[in-house]
Amino acid sequence: MTKHQIEVITSVERRRRWSREEKERLVAATFEPGGSVSEIARSAGIHVSQLFGWRKELCQISAPSVPQLVPVEVVEALPAPQPPATPPPICRPRKKSSMVTIELGGARRLRVESDIDNEALGRILDVLERR
Repeated sequence: MTKHQIEVITSVERRRRWSREEKERLVAATFEPGGSVSEIARSAGIHVSQLFGWRKELCQISAPSVPQLVPVEVVEALPAPQPPATPPPICRPRKKSSMVTIELGGARRLRVESDIDNEALGRILDVLERR
């Protein structure tokens, strides 16, 4: 036979008052390896959300409340950037490209877009021929 602890509340007030030490003990148990918040709350006779609320409350208190400041150095304004010496290349609208399949032999194929740079394609084919 197992003995269970029972708390009888005889006053008009139905809320139980938890001391800070009791709250800290229960919250600390939730951080133990293998500790289950649900099981700890059930064994204490409280709702899981209450225990999560205590965790949030007690963990925020231990965090530093002073915001960390970053040193700032004020300097004179930088000169405006100079425009580039050469104008940027003009991007022409891309036509709808199609795929070209090049049969290399030995069941090898190379698929490229039809608007590929000829020099780049030549370098790719040179590398594939050496293999």
